[in-house]
Amino acid sequence: MTKNKYKMVCIDMDGTLLGEKHKISDFNKKILKEASDRGTHIVVTTGRLYNNAAYFSEFIGAKSAVIAGNGAVIREKYSEDVIYRSKINSEAIRKLFKMAKDCKVILHMHTIDEIITNSYLSAFIGKIILPCKELDDFNIRLKTIKSEEHLENWLKENEGKVTKCIAFRKTKKGLRKFRDRLKEIDGITFYLSGDSSIEINEKGVSKGRAVKVLGEKYGIKREEIICIGDNENDISMIEYAGLGIAMGNGIDKLKEKADYITDTNIEDGVGKAVKKFVLD
Repeated sequence: MTKNKYKMVCIDMDGTLLGEKHKISDFNKKILKEASDRGTHIVVTTGRLYNNAAYFSEFIGAKSAVIAGNGAVIREKYSEDVIYRSKINSEAIRKLFKMAKDCKVILHMHTIDEIITNSYLSAFIGKIILPCKELDDFNIRLKTIKSEEHLENWLKENEGKVTKCIAFRKTKKGLRKFRDRLKEIDGITFYLSGDSSIEINEKGVSKGRAVKVLGEKYGIKREEIICIGDNENDISMIEYAGLGIAMGNGIDKLKEKADYITDTNIEDGVGKAVKKFVLD
């Protein structure tokens, strides 16, 4: 087994690991599996819910834990070992649901294995495009809730299960209005994801904090960690990493914080960076 300075590589998905048509290229898959087989922890680190992140982690042959929901969930794939999990409190969820209706935005609420949405169309599309049907261990359920009364009934049975919310725009004006009103809700933090969505977590949750928690559990020092990302919710882990890598397609704010800039997600930037700093 080759010894290497870097023992853990934390990789964002959308705009980073996922390339054309939101798929993982053969080159990226090959390089990441080789790095994992050599003993490097390859950690999918994403804003997506846990089961979806775990599916992609399994697809690339990674053996390590998964960081999901922007750091809201850290969990091993094949055990009941939940290393960390945060929750968005029910009162915040009620306010987010009402604000989404007022501002005419689509709202998704994530648990470990379920997406609850206020849009029938969004649920229908999700059932078509989510890839987790192939692996029973990582199935994702989708549920539509349209009324506050229906939401209240769901919350009674699912108290503390929502780890993250995400709002999608129908119009730019509606999403801007929603973003401005988020300041009215205590106990949350939020990140812009391009100009089409906003990701919402419990206050204090971040990918950077999750990388720190997982690194400490594995006995890995900060300087032995690589983090790779492209967007605002990746900044905290890029700043924490011993080697922070920005994608060529990443936002300028992230590139300014990075130690190295790799190629774009379409040009296999992740695989090239891992090959350069881990395999070579």
